[in-house]
Amino acid sequence: MTGISGTSGDGGGGEAGTRRVRVVLVDDHRMFRTGVQAEIGQTETTGVEVVGEAADVDQAVTVITATRPEVVLLDVHLPGGGGVEVLRRCAPLMAAAQDPVRFLALSVSDAAEDVIGVIRGGARGYVTKTITGKDLVDSIFRVQDGDAVFSPRLAGFVLDAFASTDAPPVDEDMDRLTQREREVLRLIARGYAYKEIAKQLFISVKTVESHVSAVLRKLQLSNRHELTRWATARRLV
Repeated sequence: MTGISGTSGDGGGGEAGTRRVRVVLVDDHRMFRTGVQAEIGQTETTGVEVVGEAADVDQAVTVITATRPEVVLLDVHLPGGGGVEVLRRCAPLMAAAQDPVRFLALSVSDAAEDVIGVIRGGARGYVTKTITGKDLVDSIFRVQDGDAVFSPRLAGFVLDAFASTDAPPVDEDMDRLTQREREVLRLIARGYAYKEIAKQLFISVKTVESHVSAVLRKLQLSNRHELTRWATARRLV
């Protein structure tokens, strides 16, 4: 399991006792959610109250709408359309004049297209899962305040992408793919079998095969081995 580094119970940067923040965890790995909960969810120490969890897009939208947290920790790669789809469907909550819901992406991926995709979707920041518990708590409070928060090496991606209002796409090849095709691409590159992908994404094996064929055609690749090399070169795995 990919987890947050750092020592559990090391505190939340001095916020506890003076402030509270209600948080929803969205990640498709239950063990990771459990680890985050243990690391930051000691409310009396950290000031963070975890009020809900979700493992896919539909669950996320339901839980976020029901609980109206101040901050959502959002994984980028989720069954049902990914973090970008959660942001799209929660756009009215982000735009609320009072008590807007703010999103902080928390992902294992440090790929530029993932970072820029969720920031364009409305997330207030993006940190990787190597972050310490203390720094994650600090990031949550900063996002609650409306600040933009990024892991150091990711900030450059965002600056480059938004240097001009007509910034070109990060990756023209990736832009040819639909969101669902990108999800299938990543799972294929990670070594999942078609049946496993179908189960992960709640679609049929035949639909998976159709998506793979479309990806190969659009990227002008011949087989899944070439596809895996292509994805690895772009650090999408």
